[in-house]
Amino acid sequence: MQKTIVVKVMRLSKHPAYKKIIKKYTKFKVHDESNKAKIGNFVRIEETRPLSKHKRWRLMEIIK
Repeated sequence: MQKTIVVKVMRLSKHPAYKKIIKKYTKFKVHDESNKAKIGNFVRIEETRPLSKHKRWRLMEIIK
């Protein structure tokens, strides 16, 4: 996947039956034109037009 990064977003939600707080994850395929992002970076992404079958997001900035 040239010029593509996979961003994993975590959110907290309460389990409907057990009322325990659990972590849920969503993966987004993000277009990174200059291949600047590395593993472990925090990034800001933005929704855009479809760039491929699965890519609907682009990299705005690398936060840290």
